[in-house]
Amino acid sequence: MQRLLGKIVLALCIVLVVIQFIPVSRTNPPVTADIPTSPAVKTVLRRACYDCHSNETVYPWYSHIAPVSWLLAHDVSEGREELNFSTWNQYSAKDQGEKTHEIREAIVEGEMPPWYYTLIHREAVLSSEDRRVLQSWAGKFARSERPDDDRDNDEKHNAR
Repeated sequence: MQRLLGKIVLALCIVLVVIQFIPVSRTNPPVTADIPTSPAVKTVLRRACYDCHSNETVYPWYSHIAPVSWLLAHDVSEGREELNFSTWNQYSAKDQGEKTHEIREAIVEGEMPPWYYTLIHREAVLSSEDRRVLQSWAGKFARSERPDDDRDNDEKHNAR
């Protein structure tokens, strides 16, 4: 039994060493245009959101160790695909309005930043003041950037 256990542990160690050689992309493409916000909003976004939602990701030491590196690369890729503050100017005004509306919803519902991210990155935990700042900004921005017909539909829906 001990001999079998030893072989299993040895095999796991070999697998862990071998998977370190599987390449993972940890790149930061150029920033084309950062999102225009107030300094207060920018501070919160940089602290809690930019690692996954910008081209300014700070890759910690553990991002070089598989399989954690794979999970981190996947989360950053998905985050940038969904919302990228570093390419904000490439979104249409309507998309910018929708994205800020989604930001507000994610904050209100406590979906962002994800709980597993804040376990390691304690500085990313949003205080009630951080939430207020972001919700206020996102609400104002979303209303100002959405076409009038979308706002009319929201007002009709909210009146019900």
